[in-house]
Amino acid sequence: MGGQQPLLSQGRGAWGLALVIALSVPIACYGLAFPFVPALNPDFHARLMGMPWYASVHFLGSGLALLIGGFQFSARLRQRHLALHRWVGRIYLGAVLVGGIGGLAIAGIAHGGPPTTVGFTMLGALWLYSGARAYGAIRAGDIDGHRRWMVRNFALTFAAVTLRLELGLLTGALGWSFDHAYLTVAWLCWVPNLVVAEWWLLRPAARRVAA
Repeated sequence: MGGQQPLLSQGRGAWGLALVIALSVPIACYGLAFPFVPALNPDFHARLMGMPWYASVHFLGSGLALLIGGFQFSARLRQRHLALHRWVGRIYLGAVLVGGIGGLAIAGIAHGGPPTTVGFTMLGALWLYSGARAYGAIRAGDIDGHRRWMVRNFALTFAAVTLRLELGLLTGALGWSFDHAYLTVAWLCWVPNLVVAEWWLLRPAARRVAA
């Protein structure tokens, strides 16, 4: 994951990246610890233990990707520790592969039936696809293409954060039932993320950084 300076590491983008990391790390740590620490959420942990083994695989792969993914857009880290940046990138894409496959597997049993199944299946498929495109681009030496696909991919990784924020907002502040809210966030947690990522990539400032 080397080459030119990442898109999200200059000017205002640096503050945005810091916020993304600040939101990602605690939720990632929760996801990584959750299968092993029932006290974090006893009810949902009991439900997780009744799911197939690949549910835990999804949590662990997704949690690892969320934990390390945001740091890959740091120009400082990349410039000072390029070899580390590349190895972390390999680990990140491996975590996306594991988490994405696990996510596709459990999408079929997602709470809420077909609407959530379709939403989470599309999320998992696009997550895997964008990761594969990012990997293929860097292997071909297309640094700009790699960077752009990584922006899209991490926007989908960040769905783990937006899902939890949106669930809290809809069920807490707006008083929606969990069932109604979950049907909504199965789509709302990732579609706007991709829209924002594409808006960012189309900005003239982003194109200047890419040049």
